Amino acid sequence: MAGGADRTGEANTKWLDAHYDPVANLFTFSSCVALADLQGDGENKLVVGDLGAGLYNAKLKVYKGTSMVSEHALIDLPTGVITFLMDSNEPRTPAVAVASGPYIYIFKNLRPYFKFTLPSLEVNPVEQDVWNQVKEDKIDPLTLKEMLESLRDKGDVPLSVRSLRYLTLEPQEMEPFVSLHKLQPLKRQTVITCMATLKKNLADEDAVGCLVIGIESMDICILDPEAFTIQAKVSLPGVPVFLDVSGQFDVEFRIIAACRNGNIYIVRRDLKLPKHCIELNCQPVGLVRVNKNVVVGCGKETLHTYTLKGKKLWTVYLPAPIMTMGLMDHKSKGFQAVLVALGNSEVHLYHDKNLINVTKTQGVVTSLCFGKYGREDGTLIMMTKGGALIIKILKRTAVFEDKDTTPGPPLAQSIKLNVPKKTKLYVDQTLRERETAVAMHRTFQEELCRLRLAVARAYAKALETSSAPVSANLAEPLKLNATVQGIGPSFKLTLSVQNMSPSRPVIDLLISLVFDQSLYSVKRSFFKVPMLVPGLIYPIETFVQCLSNMGISDTIKAFVLRKGSSIPLLTAHINMPVSEGLAVG
Repeated sequence: MAGGADRTGEANTKWLDAHYDPVANLFTFSSCVALADLQGDGENKLVVGDLGAGLYNAKLKVYKGTSMVSEHALIDLPTGVITFLMDSNEPRTPAVAVASGPYIYIFKNLRPYFKFTLPSLEVNPVEQDVWNQVKEDKIDPLTLKEMLESLRDKGDVPLSVRSLRYLTLEPQEMEPFVSLHKLQPLKRQTVITCMATLKKNLADEDAVGCLVIGIESMDICILDPEAFTIQAKVSLPGVPVFLDVSGQFDVEFRIIAACRNGNIYIVRRDLKLPKHCIELNCQPVGLVRVNKNVVVGCGKETLHTYTLKGKKLWTVYLPAPIMTMGLMDHKSKGFQAVLVALGNSEVHLYHDKNLINVTKTQGVVTSLCFGKYGREDGTLIMMTKGGALIIKILKRTAVFEDKDTTPGPPLAQSIKLNVPKKTKLYVDQTLRERETAVAMHRTFQEELCRLRLAVARAYAKALETSSAPVSANLAEPLKLNATVQGIGPSFKLTLSVQNMSPSRPVIDLLISLVFDQSLYSVKRSFFKVPMLVPGLIYPIETFVQCLSNMGISDTIKAFVLRKGSSIPLLTAHINMPVSEGLAVG
């Protein structure tokens, strides 16, 4: 507890508490927060795609300082908010793109400017025929539900949103839903899952940018910033949920996509297919690129870093689940780090694998953004799970030491041990090994070859005499195991015979036991084995009586023979245990 308090106090010395509004009612994610100079006056505004508290209360909100300056209603819940420059006209004011469902709403000067709609997907022809029958009143609502459930279970072509919504309705809600939608044409529309920007032909800060969108149909599309047409399209093996874009579209670019299938793919201009780069052990919950490394937050409370070639560099285990991640890029100081908001109301700052700062917040942070806000370059803006707005400003005198602040090993671990000096015997042995290294190596190799030869001879002899428990004859693959039960003088001997052939049974087998008749008496020493069906284990049991009370034991040999042949197929040597003594009558 003391260590945590010290780290929190140290963090507060680096950040200024600029603003805290617990009733801001901002419910959003990091993908729906952006900072941009929307009016060209040199002051960055905060653009928030607010999900709202209800189903149809989504709004686009713009903040200046500590107050909201404008508010715009959105038709559906936003999945991403991006600011980008559409053209090179003066003044250089960026547009705001809001991804919502299958649409992208473009706002220019905070006014609705354009709406882009994703192309429709192919509709299942059987589903289309079913709704046509509903339109002609040929089937009732309950039959419609059964037919749609059958189509959904087949999974050949995904159902449309209308059909999926219909399958979730209660029986009393089906009739009004059918009456409302049966006359409308059936469409299958995909939705946007993530969005980013890509510079078109220049790497400048105020260069024209293209929109890069990831969609539910496992595609990545790049849109033209003027005509809003799809310039390029790449199909992925999974649904993209996080994007990181670098480069220019007309020159060379790289798109890093974290997908819902737990893999990360890289899309480049010169590649026709995406390159499978990283395979994660669980679902990704955040993706940040720092220089030439990719930092991925996973659902198992871990933070991984990989190179762009997929090589894993390090892993950090976190004290709580990751809620969201962001990049801290302080350009004036040339400092980059990763912001990680955790479920224990803390925001951790990582430089490489070192935890360099911990900030305690008034609630669980669900979205964060670092950048220039107003005229302050180092501003951290956070929204909590309860809808609160937190604004912190990095002090100009703040310096982050490149060392890990997490509790490490005790100081005693760094104290050198008092290792005794090398003895004369150790030194003499070392000198002898140096002088006779070649002879020692030759002796070792010679003994190793002799050991291998002895093993090979013993194995060959076992095969020739059929003394191995597994048959070497491929025509009759048999296996024999023996178990002895009891403490004496009476023992139970069980022989387990198994046919290892995949399909052919084995017949006409005999089992004979050979033993010292002065030590043991066997109730039955000769057996006719039944037909052995492949795969089954056949137990053959008999009882052995020990005749000596001298505390000695011997070996009983079990031979598996073919009827009419004296050469055994298998041989088992059973080492009998020492008897506890003769029974007293």
